[in-house]
Amino acid sequence: MKIEIDDLSRLEIHSLLQEHLESMRQLSPLESVHALDLEKLRKPDITFWSAWEGPLLLGCGALKELDIKHGEIKSMRTQAARRRQGAGRAILAHIIQTAKQRSYEILSLETGSAVEFMPAHRLYESVGFVRCGPFGDYVEDPNSIFMSLRFTG
Repeated sequence: MKIEIDDLSRLEIHSLLQEHLESMRQLSPLESVHALDLEKLRKPDITFWSAWEGPLLLGCGALKELDIKHGEIKSMRTQAARRRQGAGRAILAHIIQTAKQRSYEILSLETGSAVEFMPAHRLYESVGFVRCGPFGDYVEDPNSIFMSLRFTG
């Protein structure tokens, strides 16, 4: 598996992100969907990665800098046919390593609260994320789960 910084130009990425947005809109009310579209992912405060096995796209993930000590995971998605094969965990590990290299003190995320999000909750908890309150511009929302991972020395 190769994880690389992605410029969001390939059709495979467009399709995966469109699938991601559509899925989020099906699982959560529109006002509770915080997934980013292509243009929002192209902002300078976001680094976007894709994971590939040869020519096959496995998944993607992004890291948004909230401030010099705080990052946010965005757009974590694995191809449906490739779930539970390690791509999501590998992308997450890559994002965590990058956050540490950037000297972030905390890495946060927002995800859905519906039962369909439970595999994501378990993945994040398995690497040390714990539930927390809203951060950044988020507000309390019964359709959202907020999690964070604090880095020590």
